Amino acid sequence: MDDFLREFFPAVLRRKNQDKESNYCKYDNQGLQLFTSSLYLAGLTATFFASYTTRRLGRRLTMLIAGVFFIIGVIFNGAAQNLAMLIIGRILLGCGVGFANQAVPLFLSEIAPTRIRGGLNILFQLNVTIGILFANLVNYGTSKIHPWGWRLSLSLAGIPAAMLTLGALFVTDTPNSLIERGHLEEGKAVLKRIRGTDNVEPEFNEIVEASRIAQEVKHPFRNLLQRRNRPQLVIAVLLQIFQQFTGINAIMFYAPVLFNTLGFKSDASLYSAVITGAVNVLATLVSVYAVDRAGRRALLLEAGVQMFLSQVVIAVVLGIKVTDKSDNLGHGWAILVVVMVCTYVASFAWSWGPLGWLIPSETFPLETRSAGQSVTVCVNLLFTFLIAQAFLSMLCHLKFAIFIFFSAWVLVMSVFVLFFLPETKNVPIEEMTDKVWKQHWFWKRFMDDDDHHHNIANGKNATV
Repeated sequence: MDDFLREFFPAVLRRKNQDKESNYCKYDNQGLQLFTSSLYLAGLTATFFASYTTRRLGRRLTMLIAGVFFIIGVIFNGAAQNLAMLIIGRILLGCGVGFANQAVPLFLSEIAPTRIRGGLNILFQLNVTIGILFANLVNYGTSKIHPWGWRLSLSLAGIPAAMLTLGALFVTDTPNSLIERGHLEEGKAVLKRIRGTDNVEPEFNEIVEASRIAQEVKHPFRNLLQRRNRPQLVIAVLLQIFQQFTGINAIMFYAPVLFNTLGFKSDASLYSAVITGAVNVLATLVSVYAVDRAGRRALLLEAGVQMFLSQVVIAVVLGIKVTDKSDNLGHGWAILVVVMVCTYVASFAWSWGPLGWLIPSETFPLETRSAGQSVTVCVNLLFTFLIAQAFLSMLCHLKFAIFIFFSAWVLVMSVFVLFFLPETKNVPIEEMTDKVWKQHWFWKRFMDDDDHHHNIANGKNATV
């Protein structure tokens, strides 16, 4: 919004309004990039504290801490008098993101029955996309209010922050978390309640046994590096890196900037961002329906083809039609770009978006689950930070070729999925090792001496 830029980034506003500036470089400003990306850097740091609270204090309390961070961050942002206040607000919001992303997917994976675990976990991602859509609608509405519309836009984030905090007060912790912290009877009672039956002995015993093994692990992060945990760790880390290198944040963060660059005027660019937001929500519903039926791999591979093709088309159109100074795409071409962006966003929303979070949260064993989720969130936020910090400069230097850059990555990640990602649908979390890793052509070599290692570890613990 111009009022926001005038207040905090006057240099960007001047450049935006100068016609002689290159279309691809209007927003290339380190301060603006830092404002966007400071949130991810803070989230990355907060994740490690969140890993500790998730294990020691439980999933519920970690969500509560996240809510409090969000509320304080919103107050700083809404009342910001200078750039420092604005960035402090962003950092506090980032801490909230770190704590929430650590606790919520774990919470969902642990309370979900196996047969709908995928769909339930993706509801988390669905609500993220609904949040993005609401954010776009709020921005669209508040951009009409001068000169304080931006304050209202930033302050309205207080509503979901308050809802998260209240929600965390009313839910109970997961059976896994309660049992892990020694509250066995309470854990059993919660398990009966969420399963709707008194016959929970087999599942309860499995959790108790997994928890007993988890208790023996004194250093979960060190344990993550053990040979038998390598497949889960490698896959979790690569999925997060790949998720960012699909180019989704480039498209979603800067959809308004992108459409502005394409010659849509300010209003139309927000409008277009709302369209991509709506596509995002609808396509995530496809994933909720298909993930436990078609499986994880099928969705990722299909989307790879769709994302690759749509990015290549966008690159070709921009390469031919948008030069440094001329951005008049023409009506037909502009519509084609929007359709391709929507095609791209749709395929991401039913594949890499939700599955990048789902697969790591369901593949780690209990003893390394909290640490594994921590590494997952940390790598995700690190690469989100790098992309957010570099994207506007990359757009300025690479111009239309930025889409070729991302499409090349889509090709790489699709090949990885084809050969190295096992299918995890309908496999209980406690049985992943036997049913998934020991059966996979490549990863099974890491499981060969699994029992031998385990016995040695137990022997060491007994000696200690």
